[in-house]
Amino acid sequence: MRLGFDLTLEQTQKLIMTPELRQAIQMLQFTSLELWQYVESQMEANPLLEIENKRVVEDDIEEYSNKIEEVDWKEYAEQYDDISYISTVNREEKENTFERYVSARTSLKEHLLFQLHLSIFDKKQKGIGEFIIEYIDKNGYLNISTADISEQLGVTEKLVENVIKVIQTFDPAGVCSRDLKECLLIQLELKGISNPDVHQIINNHLEDVAQNRLAKISKELNISLKSIQWICDLIKTLEPKPGRGFAHQSDEIRYITPDVYLYYIDGEYIISVNDSSTPRLIINNYYKQLLSKSNDEGTTSFLSDRLNSAMWLIKSIEQRRLTIHKVVESILKNQMDFFEKGQKSLHPLTLKDVAEDISVHESTVSRATSGKYIQTPRGLFELKYFFTSGISSNDGGISSTSIKSIIREIIDGENPKKPLSDQQIVKILETRSIDISRRTVAKYRDELGIASSSGRRRY
Repeated sequence: MRLGFDLTLEQTQKLIMTPELRQAIQMLQFTSLELWQYVESQMEANPLLEIENKRVVEDDIEEYSNKIEEVDWKEYAEQYDDISYISTVNREEKENTFERYVSARTSLKEHLLFQLHLSIFDKKQKGIGEFIIEYIDKNGYLNISTADISEQLGVTEKLVENVIKVIQTFDPAGVCSRDLKECLLIQLELKGISNPDVHQIINNHLEDVAQNRLAKISKELNISLKSIQWICDLIKTLEPKPGRGFAHQSDEIRYITPDVYLYYIDGEYIISVNDSSTPRLIINNYYKQLLSKSNDEGTTSFLSDRLNSAMWLIKSIEQRRLTIHKVVESILKNQMDFFEKGQKSLHPLTLKDVAEDISVHESTVSRATSGKYIQTPRGLFELKYFFTSGISSNDGGISSTSIKSIIREIIDGENPKKPLSDQQIVKILETRSIDISRRTVAKYRDELGIASSSGRRRY
């Protein structure tokens, strides 16, 4: 066996992810907010990049000049005196404008403190009340015991309890409760309802009410089912979270800005990619001129490198925009029945179907639809919404979303005294050429947040 060193040439093919390609793939997956953040970071690092300022361009310069000359400067000058410039606005005239109004949501704490300071408490009791209100959470419940308040403030528990009782009469009804039972009982008291059966059910059978086990409650309390049904309906009208109607510091209101708009104009659907969600970048003119005039090799090299990087970024953003437009165009073609007829006409659609239609890879379609939203005449939807699995039927494929819509329609039209079981729903779906199992119906019903037949039954 001979060992040695040889020099050989070998030709192979390898797929290498260049930084530019990796950047383009990453940008396609970005949401509009992430894209803006990324562009801002790139603008900080690259002085050649700047956001395009859209200005109104006059087609006819002479027409624009005539508009300026038509201004009656003599009349305009009479609005001022000879000494100084005076505003033409009449200060004596009171005009109701939006700027005169300030919109602000009142928090639960502010609402309770306002009522506290209007009460007949003395200074000491108001101090206790302010301490108690600080420990009321956003749902309106008191998160500290009477003993702890008494110990921290150095007052008697009886005095603390008296202050709590008064705060429990404040608006909203049920506020400052220690638990759900106390919250419901306070609301009953404020409504003037003193039925002992209602109080007994709240104290001992709330779980049975939640599970709709009315027959069990009727047997244990020896009350008719009709009365139990009335009591349960009454309990369900009460507010379990009194404070949720008020603003809270931890509330994070997030608004969705659509990436694509779909308009229906003159019998035709028009796709428009939201330009405000996609930054329009241009090359800074100063650095562009500096690159062509500079004789310094280092400056030219730096600017050339930055220019190539900037051009690739602009190209990647435009490519992202075109890809999203193509994907939405394919979705529109495949789901035209949904936009014309509604949710029940949504067809099964996979990433592979769209990828083959627009001649790209499945991963590209997945990235282009991730976190993107479309505003349509039927509402706002995530692009992923249109990709659903389905089952075969006599009329072709039908999506799981359409089946859920049909199940909800069937349940909405049932007799509440004799609700349909999952097996009965299966048989009704079979008459509509939809063949699915009882387990699948139960799964779809749970996903829709609909209770079982025993939980929907009314007596």
